[in-house]
Amino acid sequence: MPVSDPVLSVQALTKGFTVHHLSTEIAAFADVSFDLAQGEFLLLRGPNGVGKSTLLRTLWRSCVPLGGRAVFQSSRGPVDLLRAADVDIAWLRRNDIGFATQFLTARPRVSAEALVAEPLTQSGVALDAALQTARQHLHAFGVSPLLWPAYPSTFSGGEQQKVNLARALIVPRKLLLLDEPTASLDAAARQALVARLAALKAAGTAMIGVFHHPEDVAHLIDRELALAPAVAA
Repeated sequence: MPVSDPVLSVQALTKGFTVHHLSTEIAAFADVSFDLAQGEFLLLRGPNGVGKSTLLRTLWRSCVPLGGRAVFQSSRGPVDLLRAADVDIAWLRRNDIGFATQFLTARPRVSAEALVAEPLTQSGVALDAALQTARQHLHAFGVSPLLWPAYPSTFSGGEQQKVNLARALIVPRKLLLLDEPTASLDAAARQALVARLAALKAAGTAMIGVFHHPEDVAHLIDRELALAPAVAA
């Protein structure tokens, strides 16, 4: 797949953690470089603790790296995700970059359908239309209609994950980060997830994913990047 004009260009990305009570540094990964093209699916591989999820969170900017660059071709032009202002990162999260994880942080007294519809209303879709689309996505992931007006904070872990994925994938993004999205999902929900990812990929969404069972998305993977344990200086 051509990468002459990448959606994302990562250069020498390095991340470590300071364990203050041990007065030591723990390396996560070092000098990671890759380009990602439109519609390309990159799978991250490596043993537990090598930093796969940390790499995703660093690109999402919930983790601060030690060094490197990550130039993303946003709707407003190129931006280094590692150095952009917080207000610009917030805009990118609303418009250009999605992050699908196995965890849901449910806000109190917000229904499942309202939570899933929120990315659409934030992008200007009328509430009624947004709720209708949200219900379609909840149905696709196997969430019972009886639960759509209920609060996800009362749901089981598996049902919360379905709501989380429906919300994260309802709006197409230029870049989608996937952190173990199939964990805790039943077979039907996994199929719905893979179908949605295939549709987004065909529409041009670039994806970086960590999967405990990569065979679920084997036909979508274009390349793999193996992370090795970094050696602390």
